[in-house]
Amino acid sequence: MALATRTDKRADRKAGGGPAGGRPGKRPSVLGTLWGSTVGKKAVMAVSGLILLGYLVAHLLGNLKIFFGPGEFNEYGHWLRTMGAPVLHHEWALWIVRVVLLAAVVLHGVCAYQLSRRDIAARPTAYVHKRRRASYATRTMRWGGIILALFIVWHLLDLTTLTVNENAQPGHPYENVVATFSTWYGNVIYITAMLAVGMHVRHGFWSAAQTLGMGSATRDRVLKIMANGLALVLTVGFISLPVGVMTGVVS
Repeated sequence: MALATRTDKRADRKAGGGPAGGRPGKRPSVLGTLWGSTVGKKAVMAVSGLILLGYLVAHLLGNLKIFFGPGEFNEYGHWLRTMGAPVLHHEWALWIVRVVLLAAVVLHGVCAYQLSRRDIAARPTAYVHKRRRASYATRTMRWGGIILALFIVWHLLDLTTLTVNENAQPGHPYENVVATFSTWYGNVIYITAMLAVGMHVRHGFWSAAQTLGMGSATRDRVLKIMANGLALVLTVGFISLPVGVMTGVVS
């Protein structure tokens, strides 16, 4: 932890973050100091990542209703647009969720990019040749993030706006999911993205717990088991949808 803190401080100095990076004579705000520091960015990235993880779990539970037939799945799709009623107007709660998720995605991506730039700036020249090999999940986090960002755009165009779904029927989410997974490219895109989700969750969950101060020798083992288990459940759960359509279980 001490080594990580010294590394973060060195990155802050080189990147101009933290109080040292502020304007002379002007005291930075607490939020400005937090955002400008490496530790603060890691905390923002951890919290936003956990928000997205919570959404993935809830989204998977909802998606699995497709195995109970079109009636229950379409009813679930209708509920998403009416949840919060009668207190909230039609789709208000859904839009609140969308705004929160968009903010989490943007903050997560921006912090990931800025931390990556700081990490590069803080490395001594000789470190490039002596860098310790990271785990496979760590090496693929950046590519995984790009894949997921592109998939989010595709997913929205496919099942929300129905722009790229050739056989889409407005108001029929069950039929639209079946239509998507009845195409080879729909399956390839979705399965590739879900594999990236699994790798991202596996590494990100453990990293977030470490950033938020939950690490210890015993807890590390438990967290790694939880991260692996959660990543496996999410990956298998989401991939079961296209497999269900391809095998005729969902039709």
